[in-house]
Amino acid sequence: MFFDLKRDEKGLLRSYMKAMTGISESQLTRLIKKQLLAGKITAAWGQRNKFPVVYTREDIELLAETDNLHERLAGPATKNILERKLKFGDIRYKRLSSISVSHIYNLRESPAYRFKALTVSKTKSVQVAIWKRGKPNPRGKPGHLRVDTVHQGDLDGVKGVYHINMVDEVTQWQIVACVEAISEAWLEDVLEAAILMFPFLIRGFHLDNGGEFINKQVAGMLGGLLIKQSKSRSGRTNDNALVEGKNGSVIRKHMGHWHIERRHADGIHRFYMEYFNIYLNYHRPCGFATITVDEKGKRHRTCEIYQTPYQAFRSLKKPEQYLREDVTLEELEKTAKAHSANGFAKLMQNAKAKLFREVLPKGAQTFRNGGLVKKFATEHRREISCSSLD
Repeated sequence: MFFDLKRDEKGLLRSYMKAMTGISESQLTRLIKKQLLAGKITAAWGQRNKFPVVYTREDIELLAETDNLHERLAGPATKNILERKLKFGDIRYKRLSSISVSHIYNLRESPAYRFKALTVSKTKSVQVAIWKRGKPNPRGKPGHLRVDTVHQGDLDGVKGVYHINMVDEVTQWQIVACVEAISEAWLEDVLEAAILMFPFLIRGFHLDNGGEFINKQVAGMLGGLLIKQSKSRSGRTNDNALVEGKNGSVIRKHMGHWHIERRHADGIHRFYMEYFNIYLNYHRPCGFATITVDEKGKRHRTCEIYQTPYQAFRSLKKPEQYLREDVTLEELEKTAKAHSANGFAKLMQNAKAKLFREVLPKGAQTFRNGGLVKKFATEHRREISCSSLD
């Protein structure tokens, strides 16, 4: 019985009921209070006030007939026609002659009108009631992801591969995946597998307004994992700034801007899973910003702390409480100490060079003066030299 539990047990049960039902905190409080006072919770069907029906089905069919004859004119023009019909002695239009212009548009949306009408209304924009707008607040706990996609260029109208970039807001733990296209068929399985690669439980999933993620398939998958979903607010470009910065400093820096054919998506994805994600989380330090506010109220961000995402996770208070059931701190420590930072970076660079040899078009080496190969080689050498300096 809920009311026999202790205070902390009640809070835990309330959190579980909110996650499983999706109702708000205030609604849950009202239901608990109703259970306490009445002893049971029953559906309440309120008595709704209804306005009397003025225009009958016959009136609506007359309006549809008029619109069919005149190719559906504007509301004021239609009202003028209805008034003139009564003046010509057609008493069927007695009620319609006094209709307001705004209510003409209301009747045009009724099923009876649509059944008789030959002219349909113009297409209206679709409002997708999936996800909620707002900036997530992790409150210092890992598991709140910022997500974005990076397109690997077009060539002669053909799309390249897509990279999926997911970054934890607190620890900057980063998982990158690669798919051929960003349709629901490609994303759902890859997303679920990538989420399970994080060592800690995922609680939030935040992204911009891209339609590749805002759909029922992805929402259903995240709902099954009890992950709260949110999307960026209009006009707030900083809502997803963390992953946007990682797009440039990580993915573009290592993968470049040139076109990569979709058939190489599996090879790139294997490179990410076997080398790149391990390098990013255990051997590549990230800057963690410290925010200060001056006397004028202006916020300043300075990066004084540099550590790997693994080190950031271990620095949390009792990090083991955030781990998944099948993950231990000993396993993470073993992965971190298996190689030095430079040692694993060399392994990653060798694997990347091998991948790029497969990515280059066949026979491209014979055209050494070609623009694509020249750009590829130049950017690749520059990126390797920069990576070695890091």
